[in-house]
Amino acid sequence: MKVIVIPVTAFEQNCSLLICEQSNQAAIVDPGGDIERILAAIDEAGVNVEKILLTHGHIDHAGGVSELAKRLNLPIEGPQRGDKFWIDQLPEQASQFGFDESDTFEPDRWLEDGDTVEVGNDRLQVIHAPGHTPGHVVFYDAAARLAVVGDVLFRGSIGRTDFPGGNHQDLLDSIRIKLFPLGDDVRFMPGHGPVSTFGDERQHNPFVKDPGFA
Repeated sequence: MKVIVIPVTAFEQNCSLLICEQSNQAAIVDPGGDIERILAAIDEAGVNVEKILLTHGHIDHAGGVSELAKRLNLPIEGPQRGDKFWIDQLPEQASQFGFDESDTFEPDRWLEDGDTVEVGNDRLQVIHAPGHTPGHVVFYDAAARLAVVGDVLFRGSIGRTDFPGGNHQDLLDSIRIKLFPLGDDVRFMPGHGPVSTFGDERQHNPFVKDPGFA
């Protein structure tokens, strides 16, 4: 699987274009805004986008979902239903954070832990990873050893938990119990900032490092 990162919004959110190189089919993950920039990246890549994937319902990740889905006639998969209240509040989130108007929407498919989603011939595992938001999900490509983690984990940091529905202990458990066991070599694409590996974060991240790491 090939990944093209498209930074969007004033929050520099890592919208990702996931491409199955075998079929040239693709999915857009977290189109938070800047729709014209996303469309230009799709055109430049020359791929056929078949769906939108959503990690969670915060405005910088979900703000452009409704418009992009309508313009390209795409189904929306994710997040987990616990984030419905965030999606329902997208117009208020847009006003609060100074974003362009954003419509609410109903995903075509709510996702649960253990589900799979397909992008062309590639299959992604869905991991429910609450803490930053209650319905946050992670997309994991075991064959590529790659995870798209949204705002759960960053290089050297972790997601905020002071928003409604956030829970610090749930976030730590999501990282330590669900993500780190996938393997130290797994690369992850966070919602903001550079790519890292679970091993690097398990060794160096001050919020979740393992003191017994060897």
